[in-house]
Amino acid sequence: MDSTLTAALLGLLEGLTEFLPVSSTGHLLLAGHFLGFSSAGRTFEVVIQLGAILALFTVYAGLLGRLVLRARREDAARRALVSLFLAFLPAVVVGLLAHDFVKTVLFETPMLIAVMLILVGVVLLVIDRIAPDPVHHDAMTLPFRKSLAIGFFQCLALVPGVSRSGATIVGALLMGVEKRAAAEFSFLLSLPTMGAAVAYDLFKNRDVLDFGA
Repeated sequence: MDSTLTAALLGLLEGLTEFLPVSSTGHLLLAGHFLGFSSAGRTFEVVIQLGAILALFTVYAGLLGRLVLRARREDAARRALVSLFLAFLPAVVVGLLAHDFVKTVLFETPMLIAVMLILVGVVLLVIDRIAPDPVHHDAMTLPFRKSLAIGFFQCLALVPGVSRSGATIVGALLMGVEKRAAAEFSFLLSLPTMGAAVAYDLFKNRDVLDFGA
């Protein structure tokens, strides 16, 4: 199949799955495997998330802008930004340490990806039934320790097939965060996380990328 058409189909798949807790990267890797598509350094499967980052930024730019502007004079705004930073931090540390293993081993194991997609689906159904009653209804006022814990749940998404939003929402639900607040926190957290992942992947693969093509 023509590589341009394949890339377009994968872009459509990314758009359909990015905002659902079903691991868009896992679906992209499996689809690419069956279509015989592979990018230099598996960078396409990461950089394609730029579209999702732009969409999320468009939605949350107002909220983030207000938080930044108010952070100098309002404790609540500072607390919200610190909370997001703490949730972001584990993925930075673990991602840097595990990046090469994830890209060269886990990304190349279709059976693992398929199993994780199924397993995560089952976990989401179970958690929806057993999650404790919510005690936190505002994504911007989570206790710091719970924000950090959600960040560790996000690290599970380094395994392809594990949804980043699914992992963070599950972690939040288990800690008593209301569903809507859990989803909002997850989407806000995705901005620095996905942005950093794309930037780092481009930097790591700068020698094999042809930006003039």
